[in-house]
Amino acid sequence: MNYFVTAIGTDSGKTIISAIITEALQADYWKPIQAGTIERDLLKVASLITNEYSILHPEQHLLNTPASPHDAAEIDGVTIQLADLYLPETTNNLVIEGAGGVMVPINQQGEFIIDIAAKFEAEIVLVINLYLGCINHSLLTINELKRRNLKVKGIIFNGESNPVSEAFILNYSGYPCLLQVDKHETFTSALLQRYAVKLMSKW
Repeated sequence: MNYFVTAIGTDSGKTIISAIITEALQADYWKPIQAGTIERDLLKVASLITNEYSILHPEQHLLNTPASPHDAAEIDGVTIQLADLYLPETTNNLVIEGAGGVMVPINQQGEFIIDIAAKFEAEIVLVINLYLGCINHSLLTINELKRRNLKVKGIIFNGESNPVSEAFILNYSGYPCLLQVDKHETFTSALLQRYAVKLMSKW
């Protein structure tokens, strides 16, 4: 089974959430497009997971500039096409991490990050980080997922809990809450494992 981790925006915590899911399922991990080489998400996931079964597959596009993929690719002199993306070979469950939010463009031809999930028939895990304005961004994202008739596994909230916002988003979407990840100054492997156990109870 393929799972696609996406979010309502950038810096939402997708990499930590991807690591939690990878650890919980002992799945493989893959980020097809990484924009920016200083902080590679693959290396972050590798530093946190502890199981012996997960394989972390290299990025298909490793771009130098931390920017929108279509912009970073143009700076590097390359073109990203949805048709050219291919899954890494594995018989395991695969956690695919997106870049930014669902409507981040991967090229100038109208192809977006969320199109990767559709291409690989991946079930979506939507990460929602809680901040002033997150309801608006969440509902816009949910509307787009529903418009595209994409299968959604559920929502993971990230950050200091806001029960009022969470309840509204869950009621509006009809999606289940898979996990609530609190705000932490540092995220360790031990902490990751505790969240992985919690996630499996609702998976």
